[in-house]
Amino acid sequence: MHANLFARNPSLTAVTDHRCAARYPKAFRAFMRSTAQPASCSTELKPEVARLLRTAEAVCFDVDSTFCEDESIDELAAYLGVGEQVAALTAKAMGGTVEFKDALRTRLGVMQPTRAALDAFLRDHPHRVTRGIPELVALLRSRDQEVFLVSGGFRQIIHPLAEALGIPLSHVFANSILFNADGTYAGFDESEFTCRSGGKPAAIRHIKEKYGYDSVVMVGDGATDLEARLEGAASLFIGYGGVVVRKNIAEKADWYIMDIQQLIDALQKH
Repeated sequence: MHANLFARNPSLTAVTDHRCAARYPKAFRAFMRSTAQPASCSTELKPEVARLLRTAEAVCFDVDSTFCEDESIDELAAYLGVGEQVAALTAKAMGGTVEFKDALRTRLGVMQPTRAALDAFLRDHPHRVTRGIPELVALLRSRDQEVFLVSGGFRQIIHPLAEALGIPLSHVFANSILFNADGTYAGFDESEFTCRSGGKPAAIRHIKEKYGYDSVVMVGDGATDLEARLEGAASLFIGYGGVVVRKNIAEKADWYIMDIQQLIDALQKH
């Protein structure tokens, strides 16, 4: 069903190689044994979590290291020759140790992306869509559960992905890079929800108000995704560790998964 999706859209590639951490369950179990409070990490699907997942009106996904294997800001930075500096700042932002807007401003200031460089990056670096995501999106649609992308990444990078998977651009909440008339970097749109800490909860509250939803699920790998649950915007937070395992996220998620197939299986049981 989805085999031709990637052929039709060169901006996408399916992730099926050894880099997917879901291929290494023994390593994950070793990680869980090493945590200070392993009992607090929910790797088993509890009945109430399953009920909330199956009855939610919408599911919101983080993009980097969840919907896709890419960490797009880091990869763009590497393309621009400042990868190590920006990767360190991204790790701090995802770990929740710095205010997100400050980290975003600093990263973009280091990168200074031009419109031409961004266009070239998009041509040279197709998205590596996480294995199972196209099937999961189709399954959610078949159940009348809407799909949203809520990301601290950039619209210019995410929009082609959304279009390829049939997700309306109105369902994308992300940051926008701004350019001067000559194509040089001019900053970022500070009115976007996700440019700041607390932005994902704010985006989900906006989604619920706009569409009249009572229950929304957030799926992601980082601290900004967890915020959506801790601040009460999302009814359920599913942590994803198939690309990067973050101890604090594993310990606080309602359910922690290593493979998108786990979500598909949970939905297909009802």
